[in-house]
Amino acid sequence: MKTVLYVPLDDRPANLDDVVVQGKAAGIHIITPHLGDIQNRLDSEKTVEGTTLLGTSTPTYGKPSNIHNFILKNAAKVDGFIISSDMLAYGGLIGSRQLREDGGGTYPDYDQDTTRLLDVIKTIKEKYPCKPVFVMDTIMRLATTSFADGLALDAYNESRALMQQPRRSFTAFEDIVNGYNLSPESTEYGETTYFNKEQYYNARQHKFKTNLYILDKLARKGYIDFLAVGVDDANTQGVQINEINYVEARINEWLGGTDGQNPERAIILPDADGLGHALVARMANQLLRGGKKTRYEVKYFGPHGSTIINAYEYMNVHENVVRHVDIVGGVVVTDTTPDVENGNELTNATSVNEASSFDMASELDRMTNRHPGKPGKKPVNIEIVAITALDQVQAAVAQLTSNSEKGLPSVLIDFVGKGPANVDVAEALLNSPYTGRVLGYSAWNTPGNKIGMAVGMGQSRYALITTETHTHALRDAMNAQGSLLFKRFLKDYYYKAVAIADIRTYSRAHALYTNVATLADQNMVLFNSEEDYAHLQTLLRDLMQTHTTALANKTAFAQGYVAIKQICNGEAAYAEYCSALLDYANPDFIWGRAFEITLNPKVTLK
Repeated sequence: MKTVLYVPLDDRPANLDDVVVQGKAAGIHIITPHLGDIQNRLDSEKTVEGTTLLGTSTPTYGKPSNIHNFILKNAAKVDGFIISSDMLAYGGLIGSRQLREDGGGTYPDYDQDTTRLLDVIKTIKEKYPCKPVFVMDTIMRLATTSFADGLALDAYNESRALMQQPRRSFTAFEDIVNGYNLSPESTEYGETTYFNKEQYYNARQHKFKTNLYILDKLARKGYIDFLAVGVDDANTQGVQINEINYVEARINEWLGGTDGQNPERAIILPDADGLGHALVARMANQLLRGGKKTRYEVKYFGPHGSTIINAYEYMNVHENVVRHVDIVGGVVVTDTTPDVENGNELTNATSVNEASSFDMASELDRMTNRHPGKPGKKPVNIEIVAITALDQVQAAVAQLTSNSEKGLPSVLIDFVGKGPANVDVAEALLNSPYTGRVLGYSAWNTPGNKIGMAVGMGQSRYALITTETHTHALRDAMNAQGSLLFKRFLKDYYYKAVAIADIRTYSRAHALYTNVATLADQNMVLFNSEEDYAHLQTLLRDLMQTHTTALANKTAFAQGYVAIKQICNGEAAYAEYCSALLDYANPDFIWGRAFEITLNPKVTLK
């Protein structure tokens, strides 16, 4: 079994628990830092006056020095590295956007403490040049963090609204970091009420200097084998756009990219919480398959992804899918939108909204090294079934059935649900016996998150089932895969689309403070009493026991129905679902808020 050192973005389940289980499903042992060193929490203290909340304070961030030492201590015994620069340099994602008194010195000597931490990447690559080193970095998001360092929801709303206003275009690094507050007409944007704008720009300057350091001093010089840059909560305009364009230009100039991307060295795209999944998939593909390209087809059931741009992203859904496939070590060879009424498929050689900037044919030629214009003869390895319209869900289920009968592995993504799963889509999928066979699924949060998780699951699982032959290894990996797939439906659908409403209703109805009553569930540890918080935990655990039983009885996961255990010489072998259990005390509000929960069901197959 291969062992991979993994430094997560933070300790939320999407970045930690789920990625570790994903590794197990790919036959990979993932080691992580001590939980106390990667723990992130919102504010834990409050100031009140009667029934009015005056403010909050004292968040928890990770411990970068301990992360640095963890990497050095374990470097010799692992086969590869996946490192979040945000955790290494700032103690996590929310720490990377903490408001600052200054933006650091002049690049590259902007902060010796930060660059010393980052240089551990250089150290391990120099000492172990044959071990793959993958790094995930992020472009700082538009908004501040709610209820961290005293910043409330008003600050989040004000900062996001201001930072998505258009900015003057700059291409030089110093102009970008000094021009954050300039409109396209070079006028200054006005003062803010709920957050310190200058401290925000300082944080942005420091973070962007770190982005540049990683590109310039580490990736450019070969100390990073692959860099995934996620643009956290974004927009098609605003303060991030100059930064995105600058990173794309450096990928072209320094890393051999085209149109700001290089599938072999660096990709930038809208995502953050799906990057861990995507890089574990790339690592599995590298360690188990020698980096062989997996060939993907994308089929949209509803509008083509090139016509969809989410309000929290700057890239259309289809290009986002293509770029995630690049990260995991695959290549999209075709994409279609089935014409259900006429029984035809409309094939897109290049997306309709990106014809001038994104040439699918040239991308394929470059990534597969085949002669331009000559169609490839190799079959598709994985099909992505992307559901973008509710009225097409039955057609998507029919496609899933067809794929399964042909032995073509599938990955499912629900784009209909705007954050959680869409209830009707989820029910239709769960009523199919073929849903339990898919290699990946997600409906969680932004399109980028959904894609990263689902495609990451699918690629890492494919790497294992097409290479592993040992019975015990296949069994253990199968149970992990079944558990993770079950968990995705249990969380994305049953919790995020159903149970969370009861949690929010109770929390808000029992808020201690009148001025946060409508958002008490965003920090229940502070905004509800100890007794009510304990009740919320019990309510959560009771609900999830009920939903676990309901999900286990759905056709997709019912006893006797099967999942893909192995693919050998093109033939699939299967394992039967036997049981699904959720420890009663397991579900919990890991950050003290309703948005995400710890949830680790155990599924057994035979």
